[in-house]
Amino acid sequence: MSGNEETSTSMIDRRALVQRHNPVRTTSNPTSPMQVGNGCFAFGTDITGLQTFMPFSTMSEWGWKNDKPPAGYSQESVQGARDSHTAPDNEPELTHWLRSNPNRMNMGRIGLCIGESQILEEDLSDCAQRLDLWTGTIHSTMKMKGADIIVDTVSHPTRDAIGVVIESSLLSPSELSIFFDFPFNEGRTKFSAPYVGVWDQSSDHSTEIVESGDTQTVLLRQVDDAKYFVGVQWSQSGKLEWQSGHRFVLRLSGSCVRLDVTVTFSQQKLDVPSTQSIFQASKNYWPSFWQSGGAIDLSQSTDTRWAELERRLVLSQYASAVNAVGHDPPQESGLVNLGWFGKFHMEMNWWHSAHLALFNRWSLLERSLSIYDRFLPSAKRLATAQGYKGARWPKMADPSGNTSPGEINSLLIWQQPHPILFAELDYCAHPSKQTLYKWKAVIEASADFMASFPRKSVQSGVYCLGPQLHLMSENTDSNETYNPSFELHYWRIGLSISEEWWNRLGLEPKAEWSTVRHNLAPLPTENGVYIMWQEIKDMWTNYNWEHPALIAMYGWLPGHNLDHEIMLRTSKEVWDIWRLDRCWGWDFGMLAMNAARSGFPEKAIEFLLDENYKFDDVGMVLGTDQVPSPYFPGMGSFLYACAFMAAGWDGASSLHAPGFPAEGWDVKYEGLSKAL
Repeated sequence: MSGNEETSTSMIDRRALVQRHNPVRTTSNPTSPMQVGNGCFAFGTDITGLQTFMPFSTMSEWGWKNDKPPAGYSQESVQGARDSHTAPDNEPELTHWLRSNPNRMNMGRIGLCIGESQILEEDLSDCAQRLDLWTGTIHSTMKMKGADIIVDTVSHPTRDAIGVVIESSLLSPSELSIFFDFPFNEGRTKFSAPYVGVWDQSSDHSTEIVESGDTQTVLLRQVDDAKYFVGVQWSQSGKLEWQSGHRFVLRLSGSCVRLDVTVTFSQQKLDVPSTQSIFQASKNYWPSFWQSGGAIDLSQSTDTRWAELERRLVLSQYASAVNAVGHDPPQESGLVNLGWFGKFHMEMNWWHSAHLALFNRWSLLERSLSIYDRFLPSAKRLATAQGYKGARWPKMADPSGNTSPGEINSLLIWQQPHPILFAELDYCAHPSKQTLYKWKAVIEASADFMASFPRKSVQSGVYCLGPQLHLMSENTDSNETYNPSFELHYWRIGLSISEEWWNRLGLEPKAEWSTVRHNLAPLPTENGVYIMWQEIKDMWTNYNWEHPALIAMYGWLPGHNLDHEIMLRTSKEVWDIWRLDRCWGWDFGMLAMNAARSGFPEKAIEFLLDENYKFDDVGMVLGTDQVPSPYFPGMGSFLYACAFMAAGWDGASSLHAPGFPAEGWDVKYEGLSKAL
């Protein structure tokens, strides 16, 4: 049990906290870029601070396209088929097109070159690269032909633009310069990693110079039905010249020792900001980001594990701020590469975003929370088409709210209470009538579906979930799965909060919400522990892998109406038997919160640093053969768990940092909110 004593916390030196974890490299990582970005746009770099050797992605939240439709369909007719094709059917080509479209684009590659020749990494020596987290600047130094090359790279905090400063005596018409190249993009494969785009299909897309001058050029890109502009501005006289395919090279008019370059990506032609204005905007934004919201400082701990835990804390916040705070939920690989064609998963929105509530970064969180209002009409249509009331939130979706066909996509349900939990976090932070009315329509539609979805058993009179449905773990037969423990528990919590929401508004809660909540099937048990679903066979040997949903019932979620003795026995059984080598990402944050809420903080630390929970040198969580690398739900889960363990949760003891061990850990935190 934790025995920490409550202590007053002094102001954390946030700059020191952040900068002691600045990532440093001396060689390129072929699978994990160092990035700059703003949450809606990101630019991945190799050791040169650009994309000289490795075609890492340049991605924006608006960068989507549709492939050509399958034979016999037009763009209009294939879009019209969406509502009637939400599950696999006997039209596999159409189903694949609907599943894979729209898909995300890599909008371009920018790198160093010598004349018209490609630079290879072996051409360079003395390479060193540092990401200054405090200013969002990648500083890269190297030597080539005995001369120094320095490259500084930043992203604009509110525009899809990068600023680059190159310093070298090699800058000249025939020596060092910069190139631009553009790939074709298509939804042929579910995963495209570590690189995105097809570079050998030049005839399938177009790149046109629409404006040209001595210090600026505007390119127009057309990729199937997508069109966007690339604005380039540079500080020395020169000309952007076509080389081959979709590759262009900046040909300088004379020699220089410094070249400032700005590159913008936009759906409409826009003015290109100066390079120095982008650097200044980045230097203003990132200190403001780090000085706002919550912070956790572990540096006075005597347990040597503090350094790695704190490194992950800091780098996960940066990675999230660069990749995962846009106006849509992020895809599971952020803006690094493609997983599931670039589409996002609504059940992952919690792990991507909920930590922002505990860290009190509501201005960033509000961006993606708008998805529920935007998707409400399409979610209502989906529920109605399936014979239910209210709104059914999709699993795998694109920015229009369209659900993607697939068995798991059509049968997963644990994303349904998410907006109700987000609303409760919002009300805890902003307890006002405005908050209550802000979420009223979303909560009502969510709860209406939750009350109409369960089936009433004729024999017992209880309301049952399934079959058919898929669990959080997605590893069971949907035709056999019914009354799953986690989903039943989450259903009760969602309906209970909905009823309380109506009470706060001074309204009478809907009778069906209460009826279903009180009469949901009891959580199934066997041999004194909770089990995954009713009548499951050989759970502890055949299903002890992938997401351990049982422990989410007490940890991430509050344990209202659970039998705590049964829950503790269940947790210990999971800790002992579950195959952690077949878990990933957000599983470990869930396990840590379960251990912490159960009173085992040392176990919580062990889960957060488990050997199967790998973070690379820039703080990216590694995926598996089933999910892409990097894996952003793993970073969000880590951040949520750390805030949970530091600031506590509703009903936690008054001890300071109740989720951390008393011995060896000195936890300073500020600006955090308690979890539910």
